[in-house]
Amino acid sequence: MVKEEQLRNRSYDDKKMSLTEALSYIKTGDHIFIGSACGEPQYLVRGLVEKADHLADNEILHVHTLGVAPYAKPMYSNRFRMNAFFVGINTRKAVAEGRADYTPTFLFDLPYLIKRGMVQIDVALIQVTPPDEHGFCSLGVSVDVTKAAAERAKLVIAQVNRRMPRVLGDSFIHIKDIDIIVEHDEPILEAPRPEPDIVSERIARYVSELIEDESTLQIGIGSIPDAILDSLVDKKDLGIHTELLTEGVVDLVEEGVITCAKKTINRGKIVASFAMGTRKLYDFINNNPMVEFHPSDYVNNPFIISQHDKMVAINQALEVDLTGQVCSDSLGYRFYSGLGGQADFMRGARLSRGGKAITVIPSTAKDGKISRIKDFLTKGAGVVLTRGDVDYVVTEYGVAHLRGKTIKERALALISIANPKFRNKLLERAKKYHYVPEEIMPFPEIEYPEELKRYVTLKDGSKVLLRPIKPSDATMKQHFFYALSKESVKRRYLGSLSLMPLRRIWPYVIVDYHNEMSIVGTISEDGNEVIVAMGSYSRIPNTDMAEVALVVRDDWQNKGLGATLFNYLVEIAKNRGIKKFTAWVLLENTKMMHIFRKSGYPLRYRIEGNLYYVEIDLKKP
Repeated sequence: MVKEEQLRNRSYDDKKMSLTEALSYIKTGDHIFIGSACGEPQYLVRGLVEKADHLADNEILHVHTLGVAPYAKPMYSNRFRMNAFFVGINTRKAVAEGRADYTPTFLFDLPYLIKRGMVQIDVALIQVTPPDEHGFCSLGVSVDVTKAAAERAKLVIAQVNRRMPRVLGDSFIHIKDIDIIVEHDEPILEAPRPEPDIVSERIARYVSELIEDESTLQIGIGSIPDAILDSLVDKKDLGIHTELLTEGVVDLVEEGVITCAKKTINRGKIVASFAMGTRKLYDFINNNPMVEFHPSDYVNNPFIISQHDKMVAINQALEVDLTGQVCSDSLGYRFYSGLGGQADFMRGARLSRGGKAITVIPSTAKDGKISRIKDFLTKGAGVVLTRGDVDYVVTEYGVAHLRGKTIKERALALISIANPKFRNKLLERAKKYHYVPEEIMPFPEIEYPEELKRYVTLKDGSKVLLRPIKPSDATMKQHFFYALSKESVKRRYLGSLSLMPLRRIWPYVIVDYHNEMSIVGTISEDGNEVIVAMGSYSRIPNTDMAEVALVVRDDWQNKGLGATLFNYLVEIAKNRGIKKFTAWVLLENTKMMHIFRKSGYPLRYRIEGNLYYVEIDLKKP
C-alpha cells in the first residue's frame, strides 16, 4: 500500500513508465479490471499477456470486450481467469467451456457492487485523454463502470492516448488519482454500422409509429436499432438518455431531429455512459457541450430514467414466450450476452409519464427455421424481463401490446406477430396449456395487411386509425359491442342481441383479408387502443359479390366516420375483385341508407318485411 501511495503522489512526468515497467507493479493474484468496449486500453491488454509473464492466478474483470482478449485463450488459463459482466463475442467460447466466469448483474447496480468491495478490484487498466490544464483526464468513450473501478482500485494504470475524444460530464479522473502513466497513441476501437436488412427496416417502421415527438430515447447497437434511428427523420425535438451512444444519433442531430430541448431533466444534453461507433461519432462527442457521459449508476438508474417524460426504451431479445417472458442473455444454457441495462431502462421507461418499453425481435432464427416467439422458453434460457416487465413486443409482422393484458390476450397478440408459418402450431400449444379457448379458429397463414392501415381526419378534426382487424382484437371487439346502445345493436344485428360471448367473436376477428375483410376504426383512450367503429364484408361464395355491414359507436356518430369507413371498404373490395356489395338494412336505419346513397354508387333495393335488401354496384362511381 505504501508503494501505491508513493506512486500516486508523483507528478505526471514522474508517473510515466514503459509498458514493461508499468506491468511489473501488478502482483500475482490481483483482480484486474479492464476498461470497457471501445475504451479498452488495447496496448495495456496486449502487454498484460505478452510481457507480464510473472503473473498467475489473476482474475480479469470487464463489462464488454470489443477488442483484443488474448487472456481468454486456453493457453493462458493458468495465468488468467476471466470474469465477464457481459459476455461478448470474444469471450463466449471461454465462458461456454467453463474457462471463464459470467456474473449476471444490472449495469446500474455494478458500480455499487464495486464501491462496496463486493466485486474486488485491485488494479484498473484504463484509457484516457492527456490531462487538461487543470490536471483532469477524460475517460472518453467509456465512462460506464470504468470510473467506479478506477476510484476503487488500489493501482490505476492509464494508457494516455491523444486519439481519445475528450468527453464532458462526470467523466474525468484527475492525474493525482492515476498511479502509472503509459503514453501510447493508437486508433480507438471502432464499431461500424451494419448493413441494413429488410427485417430490421420493417421492425423499425412499426417502432417509429410508437415514438411521439418530444420523446427521450434509449437505444442500442445493431441493425435493428440503426434502422429505427434512420426511421425517425420526421420526428421533432427528440432527446437522448441512453447507456450506449451510436453513430445514428449524430445524423439525427445534424438533421435537427434530436435537440434534447424538451427533455424533462438534463435539458439540452445527450446523456450516455459509453460510445461505440467510428471516428465520425468520436469527433462529434469530442469536447461537445451537448454531450455528457456519466457513470452507469446514474445513466442506468431506473429512478433517473423514469423522470424523463415520454421515455422510450428499445431493447432486443433472443426469444419471447407466449406469456410475455423475455430472454435476452442466453441461448438455452449457453450464455450469449448479459443482463446489461435492459431491465434498468425498461423498468424506468414503464415508470415514466407517457413512457414506453419496447422489445424488438426478428420473428425467426436460423434462416427462418425456428420461431423466436415460443410456447415456452428454451430449457435453460434466462428470464431477463419478467411477464410484469413487458410492455410492447415488435417483430417484422407487427406490434403486440402486452402491458395489463391477460394471458389469453398476450398469447393471441404474440401469435399474431409470429411468422405466419408458425402461428397455428403456437395456437395449438396455447390451447393445450389453456392459455386460450379451444374454440378459436386457425389463423390464416398470411401476413397481416399492414399496408391497409390508414389514418383519417373527420369533419370535427378528430383522427381515427382505420386498420384490418386482428385475432388479438377479440376482447376489444367485445368491449366495443357492450359500448353500443341497444338501438345501435339492433340496427347492426337486425334485432335485439344482449350478449356477445367470446366464442361468438372469433369468426369476426379471424379473417382471411381477401374474401373476408373487417376494418376497425380505433382511437387512443387513456393510453389504450379502443374500437369506435367496425365495417366488414364477406364474399358470397363463387361470386364477385360480398355482403357488407358496419356500425359506429354512438358517441362517434354524425362525424362522417361511417361514410369514411364504407368508402374505404369499397376501395379495398374493388382491389380484391368484388364488384357488388349487398346489405340487409332495417327500414328505420335511415343513417345507413344515407351513407349508401351518399357514396355515389348505383343503388337498387327492395323491401322485404321490415328490411331493405340493398345492392350497390361498385363498377361505377
